[in-house]
Amino acid sequence: MLAFNICLLAGCKPDVITYEPTPYNLKIPRYFPTRLNIPDDNPMTEEGVALGRKLFYDTRLCGYTGDDNANAISCSSCHVREHGYDLGADNPLLQGGKPHGMHGTTAHNALPLCNLVFNNEGYLWNGGVCGTKNLEDIVLAAITADDELAATPYQVVARISADAEYRTMFKKAFGSEEVTIEKIQKAIAQFLRTLISANSKFDRYLRGEEQLTTQELHGYVLFTTEEGADCFHCHGGAGTPLFTTNSFYNNALDTNPTDPSDRFSITGNPWDVGAFRAPTLRNIAVSAPYMHDGRFRTIDEVLDFYNMGLQASPYVSPLMHKINDGGAMLTPSEIADLKAFLNTLTDDEFIGE
Repeated sequence: MLAFNICLLAGCKPDVITYEPTPYNLKIPRYFPTRLNIPDDNPMTEEGVALGRKLFYDTRLCGYTGDDNANAISCSSCHVREHGYDLGADNPLLQGGKPHGMHGTTAHNALPLCNLVFNNEGYLWNGGVCGTKNLEDIVLAAITADDELAATPYQVVARISADAEYRTMFKKAFGSEEVTIEKIQKAIAQFLRTLISANSKFDRYLRGEEQLTTQELHGYVLFTTEEGADCFHCHGGAGTPLFTTNSFYNNALDTNPTDPSDRFSITGNPWDVGAFRAPTLRNIAVSAPYMHDGRFRTIDEVLDFYNMGLQASPYVSPLMHKINDGGAMLTPSEIADLKAFLNTLTDDEFIGE
């Protein structure tokens, strides 16, 4: 809301325009959690979200210098809307299953920026940003990491401060034209919290607006039963619309898990060796590559792994009930049904189609 403070006293300065940000109405979809990860010192506003959206797509947040300008990237370079704000198998920055930032390849595959406002269990593949830390910290880490945007706070603040349009946007969002790295973190975090995917075919089915096919329904049964594909323990069933528990599991990828950035590196708990976050399956059809190291390029490869490629080790999660059989051992028609169900999780509205 724009408010005009008019000074009527003789000898005072000319009229000064001040801004009062408009609270952002974050709509929580039906069946979704109501516990939100929004810190008290960064309430969401229309102006803050608009600023964060603009910053998300701005290459001036990366550490290019001189000739490197031609290779400048933004947050959106690795979190592409049409891929569910994930990397995408056709991304030119994809190298060895992982994104290549300004000065190197990241330790892990990208994660989709989807329904993050409902996650209170920490962020990243290993949960390395959790507890009192939040999305604001993720933003700063992405800006400063050499294998991501590789910029310094000084660089970013100087570039953004030089833009008159930005200064006005900061005044509207935060009450002052002054640009700081903390305000940049807060604005982008506000935008990320608006990225809610809740209008897939499956969502419309739950709301009684659309019917699933017989094949999709059978795939759903396979997804949610131990006798079937047994996916729901880690990715949630009918009662978990996020399609992730946001917890960490060793999902039997390797007989000798040795990734130095696994969950164990955070907790020191031997049960967490080789464990990584179970990512959301929303928009899974468009968010390749898959797994923490991006080793699988297609859903078919993922389904083949869970069906007959599980690797036993002392660290495999006890929720991997099919480990002794090497996988779910579904028939080809059952695999096709399960894939059909997974395809119902694509939210065309969210990915911009």
